[in-house]
Amino acid sequence: MLLRHLVQGCLPVLVTSACVPGHGDSLTASLDYGTFQGAYSSQYNISYWQKIPFAAPPIGDRRFRAPQPPTRVSGVYNSTRAFSACPSRSTGSEDCLYLGLYSRPWRRGQPLKPVVVFFHGGGFVYGTASQALNISASAPQLFPVLNVSESTDILFVHPNYRINVFGFLPGKEVAADPESDLNVGLLDQEAALKWVRKHISHFGGDPNAITIWGQSAGAGSVVAQTVAAGRRREVLFKRALISSPYWPKTYKYDSPEAQELYDRLLNLTGCAGNPNGLQCLKSLPLESLEAANTILVNSGLYGPSQYTWAPVIDGTFLSKPLSKVTPADVKIETAFGMYNTREGDYFMPPGLREATRSGTPPFNSSEASFDEWLKGYLPKLGNDGLKAVKRLYPAEGTTETLQYNDTFTRASMIYRDSVLACPNLWTVNLVANGAKRDDKDHRGWIGEYSISPANHASDVDWWYLPNQKQPSDPLHYRGFTGAIASFLMRGDPNALKLMSDSVPSVPFVGSGREFVVTPDSFDQTEYERLKERCEFWKSMAPKVPI
Repeated sequence: MLLRHLVQGCLPVLVTSACVPGHGDSLTASLDYGTFQGAYSSQYNISYWQKIPFAAPPIGDRRFRAPQPPTRVSGVYNSTRAFSACPSRSTGSEDCLYLGLYSRPWRRGQPLKPVVVFFHGGGFVYGTASQALNISASAPQLFPVLNVSESTDILFVHPNYRINVFGFLPGKEVAADPESDLNVGLLDQEAALKWVRKHISHFGGDPNAITIWGQSAGAGSVVAQTVAAGRRREVLFKRALISSPYWPKTYKYDSPEAQELYDRLLNLTGCAGNPNGLQCLKSLPLESLEAANTILVNSGLYGPSQYTWAPVIDGTFLSKPLSKVTPADVKIETAFGMYNTREGDYFMPPGLREATRSGTPPFNSSEASFDEWLKGYLPKLGNDGLKAVKRLYPAEGTTETLQYNDTFTRASMIYRDSVLACPNLWTVNLVANGAKRDDKDHRGWIGEYSISPANHASDVDWWYLPNQKQPSDPLHYRGFTGAIASFLMRGDPNALKLMSDSVPSVPFVGSGREFVVTPDSFDQTEYERLKERCEFWKSMAPKVPI
């Protein structure tokens, strides 16, 4: 069952510091730019701050610009309220660079806790880190990880970052403008990490024990921050947990594909005829940019890239594509990566399942329709390259945990490997092989989640929010979520193992084996086939820019 540590004598509502025995002063954090008031929940026995600015609002001339230092706040800032999502789907606010955090209560003078910075997912176009919840009725995100064991004591940080057109506008005009920057969504994340490194000890967190974690585009963000770690003098984090990283094609900022996206945005917003198109984009009302963004995002659905906006190779933050990164470029201690067996399904045109053509664009389950999809997804590969893909992914194929004989799954495996599984394996191996210590094989682990339906985000049931699946299946909850908690606490998914020795542990990536979360229990299997497929995708760069 879930471990609930209730504090007697406090009502399960937002309360003042006086209700927290021995922890009153710890709910007010005084930083160099303001004082921030947190709160306590007796329902979940956590102290929390829901809203803290970590950068100045990126509004006006700061639109498309790297994050600037936060402005000083006067008085005591109320951090017990939700913050706005960054703009998407005609919702949100550009004043969105805030973070929230929580942990078990901490008193000054007690040992500092390991810190986890979690980046939300959403394909780099949707999502938010804000937790607009009634803390007395709803547990915060990742609470199942904190609650899996009494030995788990972590401080969780949830930062927002700019997304879609506001966070990932490419183009040579952006690069040339001294008041604009490329990949500002990634720079927002870096600013949040710098904030954590500088201030987290005021909340009970250890600045020397920081792990970054994310799922989907959040995990793609972890990949980006990990491969960019070598360019920093300051160590901002030491560990990376990568859950199904969405790492789509990463074009150079001024490539024809990126420049076309920029030009389409100018046309959709009426800025194409302006002598300074970028300044025109900066001066537009929020609603105008959101409307154009929606059109562009929808136009990318099921096309060459699932979503339109994504990180680009900018020559500074991301100096080269992932396929060209070397172990010497990566300077963190450990990495643990997970991917799901059928998560490519989520990104597939539904028509590939059907006997008759359906959907927009229309597809069916025929070989001709598969070829049409493949050519659209890999437009630069050429006939020889496309034939090589089809040989590696035959009409009837086998992966580490799956046998298939249908068009939909065949396409799904191609997408899964090239966008999700291989970036995961590459990043973990980069960290493991970048070790300078004798125990480098103890620095990387990889696993596969295969409980049906095993599609994209299926695994979050075990660790994202409390639900009935966790107490009703303690084997998987303690075995899978417990391995995650162990990694976040100790940098090793096996260090605080909650299962008996008869249950397989997570093997080192250097062993050539992966951890498998099966419907019945857990297993280990060789990932030689995955390694072969990933080497193929790496050999296809830059025709497939990953």
